[in-house]
Amino acid sequence: MKRNYFVVALIFLIFFVISFLTNLLGPIIPEYIKSFNLSNLMAGFLPFAFFLAYIVSIPAGVLAEKYSAKSLMFWAFVLALLGALSFALFPRYQTALPALFTIGIGMAMLQVIINPLLRAAGGEEHFAFNAVFAQLIFGLASFLSPQVYSYLVTELQKEPLPNNQFITILSSIVPENLHWVSIYWIFGLIALLMILVIAFVKLPTINLKEEEKTESLSVYKMLLKKRTVVLFIIAIFAYVGTEQGIANWMSKFLEQYHGFNPQIEGASAVSYFWGLLTLGCLLGLVLLKFIDSKKVLAFFSIFAIVSLTFGLFGPSAYSIIAFPLCGFFLSVMWSVIFSLALNSLESHHGAFSGLLCTAIIGGAVIPWLIGALSDYIGLRFSMSLIYLTLGYILSISFWAKPIINNKTIKLRKQKA
Repeated sequence: MKRNYFVVALIFLIFFVISFLTNLLGPIIPEYIKSFNLSNLMAGFLPFAFFLAYIVSIPAGVLAEKYSAKSLMFWAFVLALLGALSFALFPRYQTALPALFTIGIGMAMLQVIINPLLRAAGGEEHFAFNAVFAQLIFGLASFLSPQVYSYLVTELQKEPLPNNQFITILSSIVPENLHWVSIYWIFGLIALLMILVIAFVKLPTINLKEEEKTESLSVYKMLLKKRTVVLFIIAIFAYVGTEQGIANWMSKFLEQYHGFNPQIEGASAVSYFWGLLTLGCLLGLVLLKFIDSKKVLAFFSIFAIVSLTFGLFGPSAYSIIAFPLCGFFLSVMWSVIFSLALNSLESHHGAFSGLLCTAIIGGAVIPWLIGALSDYIGLRFSMSLIYLTLGYILSISFWAKPIINNKTIKLRKQKA
C-alpha cells in the first residue's frame, strides 16, 4: 500500500505517549511512600499493578484480528484516561492500584496494535528503519517525562506561584500537600487529546502477515513444551524485571542512602537512566554490524553488573552516576534477546512473540519482590536481587543457539 506519512507520524506520537506514561513510576514511588505512609512492600504493588496488565498481550492480539486498529486504539486511550482521572480526582493508595492497572491495560493494547500498523502505513521495506526510529522516540519520552514531573512539582511549590496560567490551574485542582499528583492530570489531558485525534483520523486496514497472526491454543501449548521457548520467556521476564527494578527503585535508594531529593536529583537520575538507554541503542546498532550479538550481550551484561555494584555499594558521588549508567548497558538487551529468541525457532514466530510479550510481567514481579524484601533486609540488599536477573541474561550468551546469526561486516586486513 502507499505510504501514509501522517499515520506514521501519529504512530511515532503514540510511541512517545506510551513511554511518557509508562516510565514515570520510578520518580514518583518515593512520593507515594511519603504521602500515603507506605511500606516498601505496599509501594512494590504499584509497578506490579501496572505491568501485570501486560498479561492481556495475547487476548489483545486476538482482538486486533477482529476489530479495526482505530477502534482498539480509541478504547485503549479511553482506559488510560479513566485510569488517570480516577487517581487524579481521588488520590489515595486504594485508587492508585486499579488506576495503574487500567492505564497498563491501555498501554498493553497499544503495544500490540502499533507495530503492525507501522508496517502497513510506513511500508514493509521501511519497517526496520521506522521501528528503530520509534524506539529512539520511546527513549526520548522516557528521558523527558521525569523532567516534566520535576518541573511541575518545583513550580507548584513556589510561593507565590509563578505567573503561569497552566500552573495556576493545576494548583487549584491538586491537593496542597500532593503536588506530584499533578502529573496524573497531565496523563489525563494527553489521553484525552489522543482520543480526539484518533476519533478524526482515518487509519489504514492492517493486513497481518502470517507470522503476525495469533494461533490456536494448541500451538501455544506446543511451544511451551520446548525448552528453548521457556528459557527465552524467562530471559524477557528477567530483562524487564531488571530494567524496571532499577528504574523504579533508584530514586528511593538515592534518597534513603545518600539524601538526594527525589523531586530533583532522583527524578534527574531516572531521566538520565532512560536517556542513556536510548544512546546505548545507537551504539548497539553499530556494534551489531561488526560483532556477534551473543558477544555484544555478554559485554553489556558484565558492565551492567559492574555499574550496578557501584550504584548499590559506592559512595554518593559514584552511586548517582552508576545507576543511570546501568541504562546504557541495558540498552541492547531487549532487542538482542528478542532477536535471538525468534531466530532460534523455524516457525510460529507470531505465537512466540505473544508469549515473549506476556513475559513483560517481569516488570511487575521483580520490583514488587525488591519492595517486599526491603522491609526485612533493607533496600540495598533487596536490590541485589537484580544480580540474579543480570546473571541469567549473561548466561544467554553461552547457551543460546540461534538458527540464524546476525549478519556482521567483515573488515579486511590491508596487505602490506
